[in-house]
Amino acid sequence: MDVVLSYADEYVLTPYVYSTSWLEDNPFRQILSLFLLTNIGGYVLYFIAATLSYWFLFDKRLLKHPLILKNQIRREILYTCQSIPVMSAPTISIFFLEVRGYGKLYDNVGDTRLGWFGIILSVATFILFTDMCIYWIHRGLHHKKVYKYIHKAHHIWKVPTPFASHAFHPVDGFLQSCPYHIYPFLFPLHKFTYLGLFVFVNFWTVSIHDGYYRVPDTFKPMVNGSAHHTDHHLFYNFNYGQFFTLWDRIGKTFRNPSAFEGNGPMVEALKAIDLTDENKNTTKNKAD
Repeated sequence: MDVVLSYADEYVLTPYVYSTSWLEDNPFRQILSLFLLTNIGGYVLYFIAATLSYWFLFDKRLLKHPLILKNQIRREILYTCQSIPVMSAPTISIFFLEVRGYGKLYDNVGDTRLGWFGIILSVATFILFTDMCIYWIHRGLHHKKVYKYIHKAHHIWKVPTPFASHAFHPVDGFLQSCPYHIYPFLFPLHKFTYLGLFVFVNFWTVSIHDGYYRVPDTFKPMVNGSAHHTDHHLFYNFNYGQFFTLWDRIGKTFRNPSAFEGNGPMVEALKAIDLTDENKNTTKNKAD
């Protein structure tokens, strides 16, 4: 985040927002700036990713599913907008530590002996590390003593749309994002790579809620996609993974997506559409 803060300071905050007497390395200024940037960035990423996904990937026929709530999309957006500022508060404390130099983030590819190979390696280990951690955090949030207080709010959306992707209880959202922030305190990570991964995980979070169940056969056994995660919303105790199915298989919580077996949510949605059309025709015939 210090990359974003540095550019914001140089081009916007220092010349146009803050008094010249308030230096860029002032801790209070940094915290305030991080609060603004984290919230603005959070909203921008959410609305861009979710809107693109909704218009170009989400199958609108799913909105006819019997478990879709009244005004669901509006409610998903409203819940997200209320949660983001609260989620950002503890997140900012972590970003602040990064900005103050307490992590293992580095500026230049040549700063480590691994060079470009280190960048590739860090991307792979970041995804594997966070996938493992999120599996166990997510599974823990389903514990009966925790679920109804924190995670249940996200399962209101039985058949989610892309706009449900960030519609979490703030504590839930922060806990599941923690592995992304913990990684650069444990392992070296290039700053721009970290920023790119941060954007990527936000788009991925939207993608597993996008109702786009068509996945190449080669990837079906390995990648945790929208079909897997939609079944998680429907059946609760399966498919906790974020990127891959590995930890669900290890933890014996893997469920082959119903959409891959021909009886997924779209089947119920099409039945509802057919029933609606049938009722319309019946009403029309009676009128005639």
